Amino acid sequence: MRHHILLPTDFSDNAWSAALYALNLYASEPCTFYFSHAWTFLNSGARTHIPQSSIEPVQNKLKEKLAAFKDRAEQESKDRDHTFETIFSEGSVLDCMEVAVKKHNIRLVVMGTKGATGAQEFLYGSNTVTVMNRMRRCPVLLIPSNFEYETPNNMVFPTKFNRFYGEELKFIKEIADLHGSKIEIVHINKKDKLEDKQLENVDMLKTYFKDYNINFNWLTKTRKKEQAITRFIKENNSNILTMINYEHSFVEKLIKEPVIKKMGYHSIIPFLVIPRVD
Repeated sequence: MRHHILLPTDFSDNAWSAALYALNLYASEPCTFYFSHAWTFLNSGARTHIPQSSIEPVQNKLKEKLAAFKDRAEQESKDRDHTFETIFSEGSVLDCMEVAVKKHNIRLVVMGTKGATGAQEFLYGSNTVTVMNRMRRCPVLLIPSNFEYETPNNMVFPTKFNRFYGEELKFIKEIADLHGSKIEIVHINKKDKLEDKQLENVDMLKTYFKDYNINFNWLTKTRKKEQAITRFIKENNSNILTMINYEHSFVEKLIKEPVIKKMGYHSIIPFLVIPRVD
């Protein structure tokens, strides 16, 4: 199977780090990577007052940068079954990405985050937060700033066991298959025992992942969830955090609180957000 992967870029070092991660993650897989750039006026009302003759040089310069990113990636993937395309679009980042995902049958979006601010925080850019929370067509893999690739042999999957799992679990399998990753399923205890529905979902996970290296972890709720997950990531040398993004989900609450930045700073690992498949 050939993988189709979208790599949005603003031509920053962060964007290149994310691209490198994607190339290495799928080093042994046949892939087509799409470098995309969404361009728009900062002031949407200004477009009517600027002639096309002034716009074209700006757009052509950005297209040259996009081509240079593509050339650089081709050099990195010389001996791999990787091909590269470029997509230059006009509009918002999310709108342009959704069009590309649908048109090119994209299976995964890989994008960089903003860098650390101060000594204690890791901030996702506004575009990243928007894409993470609103992209419903495919998973999004967020790569921390200047992250150096390491084989993702230990995945962390926090879950409450409250919902029936559907097709979204397939992507956890796909990532695990790439490098034989262990899957650490993490549950933070609120009560002394699970309810019947939760127990049924635990059994479902055991059955679904029966051919995989999985481990169930029961964490006592002695602190906030994000702190418990961060501690688990650090203690177990985990290298990918994955969550399912339900409507009004834990992910959405993390963005609002905002605790994703705390987890991102302390763990410094890629974060895979999988949209709920209804």
